[in-house]
Amino acid sequence: MAKSIRIMLAIAAWYAYEIWQMDMKTAFLNGFVEEEIYMDQPKDFTSVGEEQKVCHLQRSIYGLKQASRSWNIRFDEVIRGYDFIKNDLTLVYTRSSVGAQLRSSCFMWTTSYSLRTMLRC
Repeated sequence: MAKSIRIMLAIAAWYAYEIWQMDMKTAFLNGFVEEEIYMDQPKDFTSVGEEQKVCHLQRSIYGLKQASRSWNIRFDEVIRGYDFIKNDLTLVYTRSSVGAQLRSSCFMWTTSYSLRTMLRC
């Protein structure tokens, strides 16, 4: 894995790309939930006398089945707002420069714990 990160950094340096990194668990908090979802209160946050209450989720959280889809929809809306176009490849967006043959791209990949890197020109 370290070798692939070094290769990616070398490519980014060669083409003068910006490199962004964000934590996957934090990224999931940016998604909105379409359905009515309720969950039990976390054990450490239960108030005395209010143990029977539940939490109504308004945002997606890490571990929720819909979280990755919700985050992907939100990310797609935001990245398209910057004039990127979704490519046929998974999680690859491109943007053509006006009047030029050059393209800038946004690449993402995930590991089990984090969204490692996004490259953008």
